Amino acid sequence: MINLKVNGKAYDVDVDPSTPILWVLRDTLGLTGTKFGCGAAQCGACTVHLNGDGIRSCISPVSRAVGKEIVTIEGLDPKLSKPLEQAWIQEDVPQCGYCQSGQIMAAAILLRDNANPDDRDIDDAMTGNICRCGTYQRIRKAIHVAAKLKK
Repeated sequence: MINLKVNGKAYDVDVDPSTPILWVLRDTLGLTGTKFGCGAAQCGACTVHLNGDGIRSCISPVSRAVGKEIVTIEGLDPKLSKPLEQAWIQEDVPQCGYCQSGQIMAAAILLRDNANPDDRDIDDAMTGNICRCGTYQRIRKAIHVAAKLKK
């Protein structure tokens, strides 16, 4: 048994310690907000927070999370999730929507650490989160809006 803390709740999961966190979240715990994109930590769709840091859950073994806190899109602090959600809707960010949970999880870390990011801060923070539909300009604009809403 592996003991995990996910979104503030304790879980005991009977999985191989090398199982990627992504599959434990989706298949074992039923938390499907985190998406599988590439399986090689290149696209960012699977981004979750592990002790406050963004990680690619598709390649991170569940053993890495023992004794740490995993936060998924479902458990994101409303102080971060609400302004981001409002901004994403206002700016009509998603097209297919597949990358959006990873985008929002990356943006949440940025806004947690930088209340007033400029374009360069946003571009740096969001590097590695790929949007197949190419809505990068809307994502950047939405992050600026979310920063204002968060204040």
